[in-house]
Amino acid sequence: MNWNKVETKIYNWDDLKAQRAAWKAAGQQVVFTNGCFDILHYGHVQYLAQAADQGDKLIVALNSSASIQKLKGPNRPINADETRFHIMASLQFVDAVVEFGEDTPYDLIKLITPDILVKGGDWKPEQIVGSDHVIANGGSVRSLKFVEGFSTTSIEQKILNSAK
Repeated sequence: MNWNKVETKIYNWDDLKAQRAAWKAAGQQVVFTNGCFDILHYGHVQYLAQAADQGDKLIVALNSSASIQKLKGPNRPINADETRFHIMASLQFVDAVVEFGEDTPYDLIKLITPDILVKGGDWKPEQIVGSDHVIANGGSVRSLKFVEGFSTTSIEQKILNSAK
């Protein structure tokens, strides 16, 4: 995969809305998930591959740095937005990457109305932000298998402990 292909997978909201419409017109099922994905690890890759298997196209919405700081604290994110976006876009099973700066991706979900909304197994489908909108528009919401033992927080803690 060349660098230009990676960069073409990173969208703003308006361009993603148009791309979503094109995928829909082509009869492709669009899967949506979101998260911080600060330090990409095995659990993330397993989860994202599962998410991609749910449909034809996978959109991954990444929290902005400001929203990650609100969620995770002042030391996060560890990786800059540009790094996180390009790493995510380089995954072959990810078709689109987009940023959201709000506390939740609800407005983005309403904008693109994915066919399938997914989160990790630690979320019940009815707890997943946007599930009401997706279901009301004929889509489905799925909670995927959570890979135990992997988290960015535990990696961060391991690094901090090894520095002592």
